[in-house]
Amino acid sequence: MRIGIQINYAGGFRESVAEIVELERAGLDIVFIPEAYSFDAVSQLGFIAARTERVEIASGIVQIYTRTPTLTAMTAAGLDFVSDGRFTLGMGASGPQVIEGFHGVKYDAPLARTREVVEICRQVWRRERVVHDGRHYQIPLPADQGTGLGKPLKLINHPVRSRIPIMLASLGPKNVALTAEIAEAWEPIFFHPEKAKDVWGAPLAEGKAKRDSELGELDTVVGLPVAIGDDVTHLLDNIRHYVALYVGGMGARGKNFYNDLMCRYGYEAEAKQVQDLYLDGKKDEAAAALPRELLEAMSLVGPVGHVKERLAAFREAGATTLQVNVIEPDPARRPAVVRELKELTA
Repeated sequence: MRIGIQINYAGGFRESVAEIVELERAGLDIVFIPEAYSFDAVSQLGFIAARTERVEIASGIVQIYTRTPTLTAMTAAGLDFVSDGRFTLGMGASGPQVIEGFHGVKYDAPLARTREVVEICRQVWRRERVVHDGRHYQIPLPADQGTGLGKPLKLINHPVRSRIPIMLASLGPKNVALTAEIAEAWEPIFFHPEKAKDVWGAPLAEGKAKRDSELGELDTVVGLPVAIGDDVTHLLDNIRHYVALYVGGMGARGKNFYNDLMCRYGYEAEAKQVQDLYLDGKKDEAAAALPRELLEAMSLVGPVGHVKERLAAFREAGATTLQVNVIEPDPARRPAVVRELKELTA
């Protein structure tokens, strides 16, 4: 299992990168840069590429709606170049609140758009003259929609790799099936190993049945809080507000993908309570309403023996890359935690 870490998009970027340099020495395999409605991920990925030597870098994630498909491909090729082939293009649809609320772009057809964006990216990286006649993207633009002067072009530069790995963030059955079919990696969220097969087993199998063998095995990237020690279980409470934000506030009633996931895990009543409290402005109460057993299942928090058992459960459920959030209060402990996890997963 690879060990990765995600940089917090809310601030302290320079300090985080200085820490990544140290974590690279400790054995960190990959670092993920998110892009919500924060600083863009691309400039930060380039900065990290310049400051590191070995660790892989990934967007985790950029939204499919906010750049043209060809710009997404150009950007990925550029980041792969400046990192000497260390980049993974993580993409996802995000949600209507961000896409329509911050970018002013219509949120529609996420599955069909994702498939087309991936197809176009791979054309660009192969340095083909890009021609795509899809439902959502037409390249070159048809004459009746523009000046009529557009012509097929290919990327001027030669990419480091003609197939840059693509990671798709997906949760719903159709999205997950698409991911297993066309992507090198899959990034779910709030991964519960004991429930994963029931929730995602069928769509993963459906997608893998159509998968091109050239893609290799699907890399499953699982984000989870980590704290290792005999007196750390209380730190689980530190993630309550983060989980409540997604389950309760990241969307509206009837349109919240993360709330839907909690329901699929079997926590329908709790998911409704968390959302009702959060949308009523009672954020502390919403966080407190999250079942502790759920937080424990989605984490690696506890003594070494417990962490070892949970690692085995995540491995059994298909996790191949751990995107860890070290929640121990002393930042100086993070390199030691990465080393310890590397040893436990060896």
